[in-house]
Amino acid sequence: MEGSLDTEHILWEDRDVRFDIPLRQMQLRPGEKLIDQLDSIEDTKGNNGERGKLMVTNLRVIWHSKTLPKINLSVGFNCVINLSTRSAESKLRGTTEALYILTRCNNTRFEFIFTNLVPDTPRLFTSVIAVFRAYETSRMYRDLKLRGALIANKTLKLLPLEEVYDKVNGVWNLSSDQGNLGTFYITNVRVVWHANLNETFNVSIPYIQMKAIKIRPSKFGTALVIESLKTVSIVEV
Repeated sequence: MEGSLDTEHILWEDRDVRFDIPLRQMQLRPGEKLIDQLDSIEDTKGNNGERGKLMVTNLRVIWHSKTLPKINLSVGFNCVINLSTRSAESKLRGTTEALYILTRCNNTRFEFIFTNLVPDTPRLFTSVIAVFRAYETSRMYRDLKLRGALIANKTLKLLPLEEVYDKVNGVWNLSSDQGNLGTFYITNVRVVWHANLNETFNVSIPYIQMKAIKIRPSKFGTALVIESLKTVSIVEV
């Protein structure tokens, strides 16, 4: 038995930097929310002198030219290394304060410089920086985590708005040859397993990171296999 995620639906928006993407990739995916939209933003480094629109979502920054929307870029927040503000030379505004976004994607660094063409407003800076900080502090909802501080007093430490749907005792993690006996939690956000003898030996797998779920036989009995976008965990339930 198997359930898998079509590659077309795999979340990439916050984990990639893409240039000149088709219109369908600029559209918001399910769960992606538009936080702010600024209508007079210049891509000062890549398209200096080009007036464009910048959208800030909970996953990325999207910019496109107003005259040629096919000239665009999508910058995922997971790729951002640093945000800063300093002077830049804009063809439309001259020397002015601009937003610098330094990113790394697939071992390649990219720098983006955005200038707000509307004078005397900090909205570009405040919107992007605030959303990025919120993204950074909510990684546990999205990222697979190994050996984290997940358990306190033999109980799962819940995230805000997280609810436990089921707790299963006596679950073996079969990622090693001998297996490890532990406890398995199913919540509305993720599944979590920890070893009973060592609670720091654990894994947290958000549903958004799951690529496929399978059931297959093992030497310990029927096993549930969770294949994530990064690794594979095998548990017997």
